[in-house]
Amino acid sequence: MLKVGVFGAGHLGKFHLNNWKLIRNAELVGFYDPNDQTAKEVSEKYQIPRYLSPDDLISACDAVDIIAPTPMHFGLCEMAIRRGKHVFVEKPLANDMEEAKILLKLVKESNVKLQVGHVERFNPAFLALEGVPLHPMFIEVHRLAEFNPRGTEVSVILDLMIHDIDIILHIVKSEVKNIYSSGVAVMTDTPDIANVRIEFNNGCVANLTSSRISLKKMRKLRIFQKDAYIGVDFLSKKTEIISLDPGDSKDGFSFDIETLNGTKSILVRNPEPPQINAILMELEKFTESILENKPTQVSELDGYRAMDIAHQILQKIKYNSINS
Repeated sequence: MLKVGVFGAGHLGKFHLNNWKLIRNAELVGFYDPNDQTAKEVSEKYQIPRYLSPDDLISACDAVDIIAPTPMHFGLCEMAIRRGKHVFVEKPLANDMEEAKILLKLVKESNVKLQVGHVERFNPAFLALEGVPLHPMFIEVHRLAEFNPRGTEVSVILDLMIHDIDIILHIVKSEVKNIYSSGVAVMTDTPDIANVRIEFNNGCVANLTSSRISLKKMRKLRIFQKDAYIGVDFLSKKTEIISLDPGDSKDGFSFDIETLNGTKSILVRNPEPPQINAILMELEKFTESILENKPTQVSELDGYRAMDIAHQILQKIKYNSINS
């Protein structure tokens, strides 16, 4: 039985607490949150003890789940890793690249498991693509949200776009060649809306737009590759694949179109997304990686790579604003 302690019992932290209660091989030993009112409510609702110091909670468990604000990630991760505890930490991995580099080194030296909370990897609409060959040459992503003060201690790049950066780095099997970006701080002191173009060595181009000051929500990924278009709606959890009909497909429906090269058969498929809870699944996979000594599905290196691109984007936005 894996003993788990949770750091942070705010909005997202409560989702994590709910899901830890459902995991068969894990025991939720308690939580730490500096807010007395929040802590009182959580302790009563979940019937678990509140620990008054991070050190005491770390001592009482085998693994920690860190859903505290980003500036606290490094200190809590470092403390837990140095004590030989496994770590699940919400994205982004750390507050800056120096902190992230130290965490990578600590994980390697300590032989503990660390998983980063890039939850969109476990979104049913994305999981529906399992088994589908992905060779993207153009990717377009829109992630738009209504303004919410929660999470604005970091820019929209580290708050929202980093989800899509992680997904793109996961599916594009090539190194980044160039990054072009622009962004505007509207409601906060950091960029609230940004557009980014990422070019890869293999010729793939990704165009990302993220905003936290929109009037409606949108979380869509569109992949264009030879002979296929793939659409993923993370919000409505729907997936669509439009491709040239191989002639032997037993699912979807097909129709013919006339082109300059003759008649083409088009196949339209809507793979059935699995009926899963993304947060529950990522925490279960983290637990499994510890108990079965397997690599985590979103490793510290994955978290570092996503952070690295995000910070390069921020530097370019800063440079453009200074020189505009």
